[in-house]
Amino acid sequence: MTGPAVPFREIVLKVHSRCDLACDHCYVYEHADQSWRTRPKTLSDHVVSRTAQRLAEHARTHALPSVTVILHGGEPLLAGPARLRRVCEEFTSALAGIAELDLRIHTNGLQLSPRYLDLFDEFDVKVGISLDGDRAANDRHRRYADGRSSHPLVLKAVELLRQDRYRHLDLGLLCTVDIANDPVAVLDALTGLEPPLIDFLLPHATWDEPPPRPDGSPTAYAEWLLTVFDRWQEQGRPVPVRLFASVLSTLSGGPSLTESLGLAPTDLVVVETDGQLEQVDSLKSAYEGAAATGFDVFTHSFDEVAAHPGVRARQLGLAGVSETCRRCPVVRSCGGGLYTHRYRSPGGFDNPSVYCADLAALIRGIEDRTAAATESPAVRDPDELLAAQQDLTRTLLAVLHDSLDGGGGETWETAWALAAEVEGDPAGQAALDVVLAHPYTRTWLLDALEAVRAGRPVEGPPVERLAASVAAAAVHAGLDLAVPVAQRDGRLFLPTLGEVRVGGAGEAGTALVRGDGEGFTVHTGGGVLHIARGEGGSPHWSPVRHLAAGGPGAVRAADGPGPVPTLVLDDLDPYRSCFGAPAAQRLSPSAADAWSASLAAAWELLAETAPEQAAEAAAVLTTLTPLDGGAPAQVGRHGYGALGIAAGEDPHALATALLRGFRRTKLRALAEVTDLYASDGSWDHRMPWQEERGEQEEQEEREEFVPFSRLLSETYERVGLGLFAPRFLAGVPQALDMIEEAAETTVDGKQLLAVMRKEINGTHGTSGRNGCTTDVERAAMR
Repeated sequence: MTGPAVPFREIVLKVHSRCDLACDHCYVYEHADQSWRTRPKTLSDHVVSRTAQRLAEHARTHALPSVTVILHGGEPLLAGPARLRRVCEEFTSALAGIAELDLRIHTNGLQLSPRYLDLFDEFDVKVGISLDGDRAANDRHRRYADGRSSHPLVLKAVELLRQDRYRHLDLGLLCTVDIANDPVAVLDALTGLEPPLIDFLLPHATWDEPPPRPDGSPTAYAEWLLTVFDRWQEQGRPVPVRLFASVLSTLSGGPSLTESLGLAPTDLVVVETDGQLEQVDSLKSAYEGAAATGFDVFTHSFDEVAAHPGVRARQLGLAGVSETCRRCPVVRSCGGGLYTHRYRSPGGFDNPSVYCADLAALIRGIEDRTAAATESPAVRDPDELLAAQQDLTRTLLAVLHDSLDGGGGETWETAWALAAEVEGDPAGQAALDVVLAHPYTRTWLLDALEAVRAGRPVEGPPVERLAASVAAAAVHAGLDLAVPVAQRDGRLFLPTLGEVRVGGAGEAGTALVRGDGEGFTVHTGGGVLHIARGEGGSPHWSPVRHLAAGGPGAVRAADGPGPVPTLVLDDLDPYRSCFGAPAAQRLSPSAADAWSASLAAAWELLAETAPEQAAEAAAVLTTLTPLDGGAPAQVGRHGYGALGIAAGEDPHALATALLRGFRRTKLRALAEVTDLYASDGSWDHRMPWQEERGEQEEQEEREEFVPFSRLLSETYERVGLGLFAPRFLAGVPQALDMIEEAAETTVDGKQLLAVMRKEINGTHGTSGRNGCTTDVERAAMR
């Protein structure tokens, strides 16, 4: 077992070892471990103070921001108010100034009264109550020793906790599943009490003592829980259900929300009434002494317990589950099940859960029922992806504003106020959207945020870019608004429009940019410049150019007002240097014409061979920046819609490079707004197309395994290239099967998988033509 031990953030403190109920499914009294018989009924003052000291020491050592202490039993309320007060006081005092203390108590509720709740209110102790549903369900197991029902008193406790003065202490209800109970009646009874949370628990069982299955169904517990899920959906999900929330979270790439599911390492230790330190006490269901560590609070630190092999075994994540589980596509969601439920003698815990079939059926059942509702529309709808990217850019701008917290000075605050003024006009709002959608806006925001988070001063161009963007938006919208914009080295750049030369080298200052119906004016101390809409290059003005709609190869100036043209030739933006290769300097008119003619020819070939891909790329790609060397088409640190182009004049090579670049930029854009996979790097994959490489290459790479992210990215790229040159589809069907069976794939990842399958279904290039025929073209595509 390698790596540092995980510090404990949750302590289960057994304040009383006896109970006032005789539940026949209780793991403490009815299962394999009977150590409760030798424990003191109540923990002593010495145990309380020593445990509090140990916890404070542990929290200080690991700089834990907060720790949770759960008062447990037996039935913890049997300890009495005085003992519970002592516990609360001791832990509150010990943790003061070290870590925030989250106190909780789990109870059957029978003894709950205002005197307890007033005490809990004083120390902010949250209260969870065990209730198995309606009376018939609850009384199946939760009875007094003489057979009497506990249900009326539990309901009384729940109602007491629901009173306004105590409602803030309500932690929710814990319900142990019994498939003999009516699942709909159970859920209706629980949701009718309006708890803040419901937690369904599978009854503790092992392979030696498996759970009851009256009809022999291997998925009986999944079927019961899915019936509950369906009813919960019908009710409109009125109450959070931790089990369901955890499955939904992991299916979408999020974390597990419960110890019983998922691969998160355990961070819990149990302190018994005699001060013994034990592992999670559900292990008492496995065998006598299964939870024991041999440590106690008197002579051992929590760090020593954290290093115990039994504890470490539950901190290994994927490496801690059985080989069968590691190969299972739902392991990210189920995590191999609760550790206790894996036990089988004599081999121990290196097994799937005794509920394995149930967990798989439950996870797949929830996915089947919710995939359509939880899928991101951005995966299938290009317009939704564009909207999500725009939202992301605006969010980053808002985060930068909040992060600066006045640190941008008057320059930023003035620009921010003017941005609000522009936003107040419908045309201005649309124009600001256009400017913010420019891919290099994202480069600016990311650079500035990185500086803020690194504690570096944010001044100069990172602060001044906002004013330039606001001015550009005002010009696009034709607003009569004067915007002060910084000029450096005698140059003033307006994103999406161009560069104004207002002075000589080394000169700096501020100019006023004002839009008008015919273009815009720039006021400086040296005079006024007027730039007309659509004006070509001049000694004072270098416009951002773009491909004309009227024919291949033509280049003209950006309009100013109106939307940014589809393919902007941006060789001016100061933030365009975000690729692996350096951005080229401003192209001469003849070089721009030649570059554009080559691009037009490549685009024509793409449109003939893979028209659907070309159409989507034309709608998405807005900005092409010439590069000095490097790969023919590159994706850099920018927003959606840009490519760096370093290709020569060969249209086939450039067409392939454009398609490859488009697929890369789209996949990255998707990954920025949705989770396509999770736990990347936890599993190794071998890409099927490695076999198509040369014999020596293949020999060298025979053992090359890659993470899921690379498998997905290369597959997605090859699917697109295969629509232009079908030979790229070699190995793709196998790769798609691997992605489908991989544990890393999320709901949105499966949605993307379906899109890729649809793209290649029956294709030979969408026109039936292979766009690549020469050795040069094939080499360029490698």
